[in-house]
Amino acid sequence: MSSVAWAALIVVYIVWGSTYLGIGIVIETIPPLLGGAIRFIAAAVLLGIALMIRYGPGVLRVSPRRLGSAALVGLLLLTFGNGMVSIAEQHISTGMAALLVSSVPLWLVIFRAGSGDRPPVKTVAGVVIGFTGVALLSLLREGGSGSVVGVVIILVAALSWSIGSFLSSRLPMPGNTFVASVYEMAAGGLALTVLSATRGESFDLGQVSTRSWVALAYLITFGSLLAFTSYVWLLDNAPISLVGTYAYVNPAVAVLLGAIVLSEQVTWPILAGGAVIIAGVGMVVSTERRAKRPAPVAAPEPEPATK
Repeated sequence: MSSVAWAALIVVYIVWGSTYLGIGIVIETIPPLLGGAIRFIAAAVLLGIALMIRYGPGVLRVSPRRLGSAALVGLLLLTFGNGMVSIAEQHISTGMAALLVSSVPLWLVIFRAGSGDRPPVKTVAGVVIGFTGVALLSLLREGGSGSVVGVVIILVAALSWSIGSFLSSRLPMPGNTFVASVYEMAAGGLALTVLSATRGESFDLGQVSTRSWVALAYLITFGSLLAFTSYVWLLDNAPISLVGTYAYVNPAVAVLLGAIVLSEQVTWPILAGGAVIIAGVGMVVSTERRAKRPAPVAAPEPEPATK
């Protein structure tokens, strides 16, 4: 694998692990859905401007079909995936949220099996072990202090993220990874804006703390512009078995930062349930072969040159 791919993977390892902490700080004084909407719309605008400066306005021109696919993936990954994480973190710790989200590779195995793929026996065993850990962590709920509502929401978020990741390699997406990211983040951010208004979220600028603004800026620049685009690029340019390893690196980073910065308690139930989940994910990732994109049924539509 190339040095660029390794660099992108390290970014996903470290930066994404820290975004759980960033979200936890943002929602201290900014409503969760509105904070997510600001984050993704700002990132989409900044990335779009950068692409137009580098390649010209034509770089953002894509067919309606590809635009629709990118918008759908954005809704699944960012609106119902990342957006629900923000809501869940109002009820559970950042570390527990990260551990439950780490079940994503387990869902991906189930989806691939449903589409005709035959996973190895060791992979199936890893899925069983991983979901046993999810059940254990969900039932124990941080020694009884975690919210059932928070656990349910975070599991829905993980499922939505899994569906979005699964479909991203099977739908006709924009040929340029960064262009795809622009439309995914724009769609996710706009949908979060609508949901925020529907939910009645509002906030007073004067009441937003400096650390929430700093955390939001961090999520926009590092969490979205850097880490999310790195993840989308890796889905197309690296073995899925290697990309999936982020699922058991991120929780360790998130738990550590949550304990240090937010003084979250790292209880034995969290460690036990998390260890079982990560063991299952590790077994799955270590045995999964690289996912292959299905052959197109028609000639690919032309995309604007970007190199």
